[in-house]
Amino acid sequence: MATRLRVLIVDDHMLFAEVIRSTLEKLGMEVVASARDARQGLEAARRERPELVLVDIGLPDESGLALGRKILEELPEAKVVAVTALNDRTAINEAVLLGFHGYVKKTTGVDKFVSSIQAVMDGQVVLPEEVAKPPAPPRTLEDRRAEILIRQLTPREREILSLLVKGAASEDIANALGLTPNTVRTHVRNILMKLDVNSRLKAAAFAMRHGLIHQERKRGRGW
Repeated sequence: MATRLRVLIVDDHMLFAEVIRSTLEKLGMEVVASARDARQGLEAARRERPELVLVDIGLPDESGLALGRKILEELPEAKVVAVTALNDRTAINEAVLLGFHGYVKKTTGVDKFVSSIQAVMDGQVVLPEEVAKPPAPPRTLEDRRAEILIRQLTPREREILSLLVKGAASEDIANALGLTPNTVRTHVRNILMKLDVNSRLKAAAFAMRHGLIHQERKRGRGW
């Protein structure tokens, strides 16, 4: 790391947390605190204002996903990464929707773990390779229906949907695309109608669940 990175670890598995601490400190990073549960983690984040937070999803008092969301709300400049034994596409999708910057399994080797942290600090979103791959071709009735709905979207609507996945508000989307807020709201209404959902969150979840993010990345649109 070019600068001394300040890191907070939130994990109730003390041995694993100590291994991570030792690894990071050998690389010149500063572990400013280690917390065993969500309450301690939030207090430490508020007190230390770390640049990177490594949080276990399975905390004893509250989901690490909920903790990560709170930290991102209070410290939007921080990078939050889930470090967990869970390899669940639903959990990964939820983490991305909440704004997490990475999802790293505890079984990841040291070299891969370090490169993942570097990628996160370089502005990338890091996901496990096996779940970051595009889903298999549609086979179920639900998948075929989703494919029909997706085909109705215009290129502009796909572009706006990609920003909804990132949690952007109408004004943010308008500024990014050079549109008026009213035009954006009209596009969003059309997206909800075409995808047969009733909220922006459900539209974003639909895009994640049916692989739209992977499809757009492959085409070079840059979700």
